[in-house]
This record gives sequence, C-alpha cells and structure tokens, in this order.
Amino acid sequence: MSVRLEVTVRGVVQGVGYRYFVIQQVLGTGITGWVANGSRGEVICRMEGDRAALERVLADLERGPAGAVVEQVQAVWMPATGKFNGFSIRSGGHPGD
Repeated sequence: MSVRLEVTVRGVVQGVGYRYFVIQQVLGTGITGWVANGSRGEVICRMEGDRAALERVLADLERGPAGAVVEQVQAVWMPATGKFNGFSIRSGGHPGD
C-alpha cells in the first residue's frame, strides 16, 4: 500500500549535493516524487511509495551526504495521491505538485 511522505530538511543542506544524494537513495525503490531546494536554505522532498521503503529513505535523509549538517528533519505522513511518475529534482521556484 502506497503512502505519501512530505519532508523538510534544515541545516547545511544546500550546496552539498543533498538533492543528488536523495536521488541515489530512492533509485530502485519504486518511490516516486521530487526533491527541491527551498527558498530559506532547506531541502523539500515529496515522495510516495511503500511505507517501509520510505522509512529507510527517511533514515538516510536524517544522515545526509558528506558535507551536509542536518539540524532538523520534519516528516509528515499522509495518504498517497498517485500524482507522481518517477522521481525528479525540481527547481526551487516550482509551483508544487
């Protein structure tokens, strides 16, 4: 059963390859969604997939890539929407889902 996970990661998470790190973590998991830099220095992720797979990725997001300093991870679970095809990096100015 698919669920949705919305994550906001704060700290030193921009300019350290964090979005590409997220892409590496979701490869081969069946997770769909996107990751983007936020306007206040945060990284925002919207993901859907198997809850167990999302929990594993969430644990990776709490660690982050080398060079990142993760200070806070806010995670919100909700029902999946089925809106995503694949997983992508979006620009910081994207309009949302």
